[in-house]
Amino acid sequence: MSENIPTETRKTKPRRLRKRREFLRAAKSGLSRGARAFKLQAAAREGEDSEAPRFGFTVTKKVAGAVGRNRIRRRLREALRLCGASGLPGYDYVFVARPEALTAPFLELTAQIADGLTKLRPGDKTRRHHRNSKDRPQAS
Repeated sequence: MSENIPTETRKTKPRRLRKRREFLRAAKSGLSRGARAFKLQAAAREGEDSEAPRFGFTVTKKVAGAVGRNRIRRRLREALRLCGASGLPGYDYVFVARPEALTAPFLELTAQIADGLTKLRPGDKTRRHHRNSKDRPQAS
C-alpha cells in the first residue's frame, strides 16, 4: 500500500507528547506564537539536546464537541506530518487549537504550522503583556 504513495508525501510521523507534565512545561516556558487556527507553545527539554522534537495537541470543549475536537486533532497532526515536523531538536511543542482550525482550508493550516515552527525560536520575546499590565514601566 505504501508503495503507491509518492515519496514527497510519505513523511515520518512526528513524536508525540503523552504526559500532562510535558504539556504544562510547554505552557509555562514563555515561548509562544499565535496563529489564526492555533496557539503554539514551546519548551526546551532537559537532558539530551539532540533528540527529535515532540509535539502535543490540546483542544478544549469550548472549541467544539467531541467529533469536532477529534477532527481538529487529526487535521493538525496530518498538517504537521506534511510540513515535516521541522521543530528544533530537544524541544517540545504544544498546539492549542482554536475554532478556526476546524474550518480553515488545509493548505492554510499547513502554512500556519510551518510559519509558526520557523518563527518560534529561543530568545524571541513572543509573549506580549496586556495593555494594563502592572509590569510595564509607567510614563513620567
